[in-house]
Amino acid sequence: MPKFTRRSSRIATAIALPAAVVAAGVLVSTSSYAAFSDTTSNEQNTWRAGTVQLADDDAGRALFTVPNAKPGDGGANCIAVTSTGSLASQVRLYATDRSSTAGLADNLVLTVEQGSGGGYGTCNGFTAEKTVYAGRLSGFGDAHSSFANGATTWSPAGGASETRTFRISWKLVDDAPDSVQGGTAATSFVWEAQNS
Repeated sequence: MPKFTRRSSRIATAIALPAAVVAAGVLVSTSSYAAFSDTTSNEQNTWRAGTVQLADDDAGRALFTVPNAKPGDGGANCIAVTSTGSLASQVRLYATDRSSTAGLADNLVLTVEQGSGGGYGTCNGFTAEKTVYAGRLSGFGDAHSSFANGATTWSPAGGASETRTFRISWKLVDDAPDSVQGGTAATSFVWEAQNS
């Protein structure tokens, strides 16, 4: 019976351990190449934000430039506002850049109607569908000064072009006081859309 010395036992252990690691690596490597395999994937995922877009047909011109109004004078003009956004939205109308002297804005009656037909410079063919506002010019600006409190107009569905025409009428009241003489009034009408 062979006799193992302590030294020969250590040499055998030192040789056996690396040999076992190499043998295990070969076994794992061979088994990984021998396994069945399959994959599935869902490719080309993309995202794009929707849009809310409004435009009007005024070409940067004011609806009204009235230099010498007297009691009883008035007028009307139309403007077409078009939504071309891809998202459903709500459109509201409000006033900005307001100013008034001598109380003129308090004596101007303003009517805003929404409908179809007509456009900037002509209200021919305009058909009113609803009244958005009727009251004093000053009252419109006080009540509707931002989107948050804007006058509700219409709600485009999104994905297709939608147009609404607005007829805006004004009149200097018949009984405007003498104190209004030389007075001025100005405002900007803003249509704003926010997605719903």
